[in-house]
Amino acid sequence: MATAMGSEAEIERLRAEVARLAAERDTATAALARVTSAKEKLERKVTRLEAQLDELSRRIFGRSSERIDPLQLGLFLEPVAETAGIADLPPHVDEAPDGEARPKEPPSSKRRSGPRPFPKNLRRERIDYHPSPEELQCACGGEKKSIGSPETTERLDFKPASLLVVEHVRHRYRCTSCHGDTTIAPLPPAPGAVEKDGVRGRAEAGLLAHVVTAKYCDHLPLNRLQSVLAREGVYLHRSTLCDWVADTARLLWPVAEAVRNEVLTRPVVGIDETSVLVVFDKRDPEHGTRKARLWVYRGQVGEVFYMVSETKEAKDPNGPFHVLRGYRGSVQADAAGNHNELFRDGTRVEVGCNAHARRKFFDARETNPTEAAYVLAAYKKVYEIEARVRGKPPDERRAARQAASLPIFTALDAWLDELAASPALVQGSALAKAVNYTRNQRRALRRFLDDGRLEPDNNAVERALRIVAVGRKNWLFAGSPQGADDAATLYTLVGSCKDLGVDPWTYLQDVIKRRAADLSTPAAALTPAAWAASRPSLDVPPG
Repeated sequence: MATAMGSEAEIERLRAEVARLAAERDTATAALARVTSAKEKLERKVTRLEAQLDELSRRIFGRSSERIDPLQLGLFLEPVAETAGIADLPPHVDEAPDGEARPKEPPSSKRRSGPRPFPKNLRRERIDYHPSPEELQCACGGEKKSIGSPETTERLDFKPASLLVVEHVRHRYRCTSCHGDTTIAPLPPAPGAVEKDGVRGRAEAGLLAHVVTAKYCDHLPLNRLQSVLAREGVYLHRSTLCDWVADTARLLWPVAEAVRNEVLTRPVVGIDETSVLVVFDKRDPEHGTRKARLWVYRGQVGEVFYMVSETKEAKDPNGPFHVLRGYRGSVQADAAGNHNELFRDGTRVEVGCNAHARRKFFDARETNPTEAAYVLAAYKKVYEIEARVRGKPPDERRAARQAASLPIFTALDAWLDELAASPALVQGSALAKAVNYTRNQRRALRRFLDDGRLEPDNNAVERALRIVAVGRKNWLFAGSPQGADDAATLYTLVGSCKDLGVDPWTYLQDVIKRRAADLSTPAAALTPAAWAASRPSLDVPPG
């Protein structure tokens, strides 16, 4: 009896031990699952961080060009071409760093031999060379005479820009009979405002145009320009140069407003923005300096205008929502969240930027080379088509896009949908971000296929911001909100000149002089586009 009871007790003990071990096993299994999940999460995080590190390293230390090695791309181009039906397009197109494509010169075409000739508009100084009297004596005893045209060799030289003082000499006249009132010719108005010391009124239009061009086109801060002028023996305080810039901006502000009105009449407007530091409170520069946003708006024929808003929000009083309030055309922009308000009421058509989509796949090529190369190869073919139709009428561009580009995007969309559903796509990775961006913006990115007036990307607007991005590294910040607005005014005129191929100094010097002499001239007649159209024979270098 005792033995039976002992056996039952041993069985119960063993059962309890088994239950305990089973519980420990379940706990260990759950812990292992948690560790495995954490490990996978950490691996995904490491993958994301490595991709971010690669991207940052490329941006800091690598080339800014987004070109792809043709040999590398060729490994993936054939299957892509077979899938999308794009194998029959001409291959001789070079892909530009900004996402555009430019046709290469065919090998059979005649290329220019020798150096490029110097521009005809450059001033030329002629130096004549004649042989010595001894050399003019011929061996036969006769004298050599000049024959034919002389041989001319051009060499480029440089003379530093020089200042000059314009003396406005006004002669006085008085009647010699009665010795009455004295008559004197009026002094032409100075472009700048005149203070008590007369310093600001001592600048002529050419110098004001030089100061503006040096700062806003050549990115030269005023303290460096001050040193340049000092080498000529002219010592000006930096505050004087700042006053000249401010006076010029306010004198030309109506012209910049006329440029804005021109842009807003175009059927398509491209927009983008960048940050600028602005001192909002001079009493506390450390805490009163904040990042503002400098917006650029570009029409289709080269006009650009800039505006500064205090915040990045579209509903800022100076933001795009208010600037484009009455606009009813197509607006091309990237997919930033602050742009959504522009298209919420449906009065404006959203046009996407394929260069942004392509760039995201370019950034993913280190971690996912096969998938990235697939998309890059497809975009390469699209830009080859764009190179063939660039400059043609809208109807022809639309027809070519519908026939050749639409099948590429149809195949690409199906491939992206399949990739997005694949469990192998790591969410949060550079590739996943590229896929999600492209699929979410699909309608906006494909809109250019249906309208020949549209461009596939917003690169022209991004290029218009480069003068700000380069200059910002030198002048660092705007000293006040009014200074930022003045900069936007001058960037509007300089940027439009550069886009239209107009020399900024020549334009500014003439318009400053005309505005100072007569404010009644309509500002619309003085915009860079109107000014260039009124001078078709003017031979000036591009801005």
